[in-house]
Amino acid sequence: MRGDSLLSVERLRCWRLCRRSRLRSLRSRLLAASLTCTVLVVYVCSQDLIAGPINFPLLWGTTTPPKQVTVLIWYEPFGKRRRLGDCHMLFNVTGCHITTNRSLYQEADAIMFHHRDISDFSDLPFRRRQSSQKWIWMNFESPSHSPWLASLGGIFNWTMSYRVDSDIFMPYGFLFSKKRAKIVLPRKRKLVAWVISNWNEDHERVQYYNELRNYVEIDVYGRYGLDLKEDNIVKTVSEYKFYLAFENSLHTDYITEKLWRNAFKSNAIPIVMGPSRYNYEMFIPRSSFIHVDDFSSPRKLAMYLKHLDKNIHLYRRYFTWKKRYDVHVTSFWDEHYCTACQSVKAAGNQHRTASDLAGWFES
Repeated sequence: MRGDSLLSVERLRCWRLCRRSRLRSLRSRLLAASLTCTVLVVYVCSQDLIAGPINFPLLWGTTTPPKQVTVLIWYEPFGKRRRLGDCHMLFNVTGCHITTNRSLYQEADAIMFHHRDISDFSDLPFRRRQSSQKWIWMNFESPSHSPWLASLGGIFNWTMSYRVDSDIFMPYGFLFSKKRAKIVLPRKRKLVAWVISNWNEDHERVQYYNELRNYVEIDVYGRYGLDLKEDNIVKTVSEYKFYLAFENSLHTDYITEKLWRNAFKSNAIPIVMGPSRYNYEMFIPRSSFIHVDDFSSPRKLAMYLKHLDKNIHLYRRYFTWKKRYDVHVTSFWDEHYCTACQSVKAAGNQHRTASDLAGWFES
């Protein structure tokens, strides 16, 4: 990239294009603008970004940021207490005070509420709510695993999720540009791997697997399969040519670590089941993955995998993107907290309300 000023201009250009047309015209507009991002939504890819949280602009513009803001984490995600990281040390983000101390409620500039931990609405501090205080709804589960949505309209000011049109957009991962490099792939002898902890015969991914395994050998790891090598997903999957990056439910933008970490970090071609191919291509090159929708049946997919297995040149084409890009896997949860703080600073006194949370998130 050519400097911080260009980076800021490109960020705004990406985001404005995204707002004008989120889906069908987005990719063509970005390409026409000759942007260098492989991630075709709002990312401006730079090696600098890997050292810190993503400074995605909010939807309503920015004002002069305050010197310091306090962000209160109302619920520690999934009830697990953990030591909070320092935003300055971890991501070079200054002026942020991240805390779980509810006694600091009055002075908090923003409060973050993890959706999966909302079970008793009486626990939400409505009576003491400050008009200038920003309440941030944070959720990284799909709508299929997000109860209470219909009851939360008009409560929160901002949304933070994996969806591109969130007020604070935090994907599970992204590609960032690097200096051109030669592709070096490890030698692999095994064919297809799948790591799964939530096995449900009613899920589309399990039904697809049950048919696919009739035509190609698949090694299943996790709670209902083999033990991971050294209890490490990447070390395990790195021995395989392909990985089943099957999401537990199919929703817009819901592309999780199954793609970014399990497949890409393991140098395995992801076979994806999730949103549409078009949705995936907003985030990654079209030639970097295989979508189950590309084939009329699991049998046809299996035939293609066997063909790739025997054709090394065709197989290697799926890794062409690695010449120019690398993968960042978002770190839970410090990166989210610090990015939220950064966004609060940038927004200043700007204020809004998420009036129809369910209608938006389930769309």
